[in-house]
Amino acid sequence: MITEKEALSALSAVTGPDGKAPLPQSGAISGLTIVGGKIYLSIEIDPTASMQMEPMRAKAEQMLKALPGVSGATVTLTSARAQAKAAPSPSVAPNPAGGKQAEIPGVKRIIAVASGKGGVGKSTTSANLALALAQRGWKVGILDADIYGPSMPRLFGLRGKPQSDGRKIYPMEAYGIKVMSIGFLVDDDTAMIWRGPMVQSALTQMMREVVWGDLDCLVVDMPPGTGDAQLTMAQAVPLAGAVIVSTPQDLALIDARRAVAMFRKVNIPILGVLENMSYFLCPHCGERSDVFAHGGARHEAERLGVPFLGDVPLHMAIRENSDAGRPVVAVDPQGAHAKIYGALAAGVQASLEQEKRAFPKIIVE
Repeated sequence: MITEKEALSALSAVTGPDGKAPLPQSGAISGLTIVGGKIYLSIEIDPTASMQMEPMRAKAEQMLKALPGVSGATVTLTSARAQAKAAPSPSVAPNPAGGKQAEIPGVKRIIAVASGKGGVGKSTTSANLALALAQRGWKVGILDADIYGPSMPRLFGLRGKPQSDGRKIYPMEAYGIKVMSIGFLVDDDTAMIWRGPMVQSALTQMMREVVWGDLDCLVVDMPPGTGDAQLTMAQAVPLAGAVIVSTPQDLALIDARRAVAMFRKVNIPILGVLENMSYFLCPHCGERSDVFAHGGARHEAERLGVPFLGDVPLHMAIRENSDAGRPVVAVDPQGAHAKIYGALAAGVQASLEQEKRAFPKIIVE
């Protein structure tokens, strides 16, 4: 296993941005992480000198890749300090239709499952949505894009590391779903202290260096918020749309609204809004309690003019099966909760078909 000391030693042969000191002594290294034989390095530079710094970046990447035991290296140039001093950052460029985005070989459509904040059950929703889509006849994969808090290994009951041929990684599989997560490559108690460019590089590699095979749909479990990961997904691959997960209370809806606004800003269709933990049914008396209020996500979807995809209750069976690595759709496919996720999958498919029909080809003679 390559060590940080060995990586820094190799980088001593590279001159830093000032053109004088070796890179490790230049103070320009803003992040160095080693995960499963791959090295992620970020170098902080003056953004106005990015073109001049490209040979330095390329040489650093070359030196790291040449180290024994290294299966890959990604070196990125960042300019966090310069940006912090600059004027307000410009607004994000819209997602260009048919622009520089590259499709993932074999993957017909990619959908993001997102939320404005954490703790709303987005990962559980992603896992059960993927399974429900598979039940409807699709070949499905799921990418755990939550670099800081990966959940898919636990949700699918997967252990160990994915296989690799040195160039490509082969996703793991459970319940007929292909699964890739950074959680397979790091220990559960390892803190991922990564800057934005490193997150972007990891996401790009998990999309482009993974052998997904032929898939009808790749479900991407996004991290909460509206930051680097979301923009990487929106600008790097042609997203077919986004599903927004929220709980009913006002605080969650405020953040869900931001998530909708972010995806709209980069021209990603909103496939719909799901209300998770919508209500609680007492397992003893059957009485319903609206713990987080009720109907807020439905009203928000109506206000925003996007489809409402249904509501999922707060129920012990969903939580217990998720914690045990046995998603409820997989272990009880005919149960009441699986039918709710089945309706969600049907709604997503309907929204995808509607988006396809929304852009007819017009020929003027």
